[in-house]
Amino acid sequence: MGCWRVPSAVLVCLLLLRPPPSPACPAVCRCSSSGEVDCSAHALRGVPQSLATNTSTLWLGYNFITALGPRSFPPLPGLRLLSLPHNRLGMIHRQALLGLGALQELDLSNNHLTVLTPETFLPLPSLVTLNLGSNRLEGLEPGVLRFLPQLQALFLQDNPWVCSCDILPLWRWLSHNREKVQEKSLLLCRVPKQLNNYPIMAFGNESFRQCQETSLSAWHYIIFLTIGPFSFMASIFFCTFMGFITVVYHNLRRDPRCWRRPRICRGH
Repeated sequence: MGCWRVPSAVLVCLLLLRPPPSPACPAVCRCSSSGEVDCSAHALRGVPQSLATNTSTLWLGYNFITALGPRSFPPLPGLRLLSLPHNRLGMIHRQALLGLGALQELDLSNNHLTVLTPETFLPLPSLVTLNLGSNRLEGLEPGVLRFLPQLQALFLQDNPWVCSCDILPLWRWLSHNREKVQEKSLLLCRVPKQLNNYPIMAFGNESFRQCQETSLSAWHYIIFLTIGPFSFMASIFFCTFMGFITVVYHNLRRDPRCWRRPRICRGH
């Protein structure tokens, strides 16, 4: 009843009853009340920054995004799906995906990625599905996948894989996680020429026997680099010492008095 008596109180009541304003939607995107934001095919060169914090799905495919720098995304604690296929993405900074800790599905297919560092996906502990198909990856460090404990589906097909000894660590990871690797038949070697289109998953332990026999760890190289100069200096010292002993010995044999009566020899 008091709200009707005081005009200013009426305004307060109306404001309290008014639903909260809808989060802003980027002008080039289409947003739904469920948190889905579609910014596909708008010639974007970067990630829109005016995204609502309740965004759960973000479509950014078919744009002109070439790189993801540090903190490319605003904080999106509820983002579950991020789709970036068919861009020109060639670089992802190690801090590009910070703030996306709840992300479960990431699509980076059909881009220009050549290298991924082990820190790339470190901010994504909840990631379940990762699509890296149709990029320019020649190899992949096992450390890139080490920080994805929830990973269940990995797509690596249609990349120009170099099947040399360097691919051994990746092959081991793939062999121990076969159930996670999708499109296995499309995971093919490109280099060397004699292995072109050979399935990576078809390799066995015997295929890498020579690599395992000849490969040396970094600790071995450190030992070799340490022993080499040390041995060189030790040999110089030993030769100098032996030369000095030889000279003294010959002098003593030439003049035995110097050994028996050193004071008289000094007088000469």
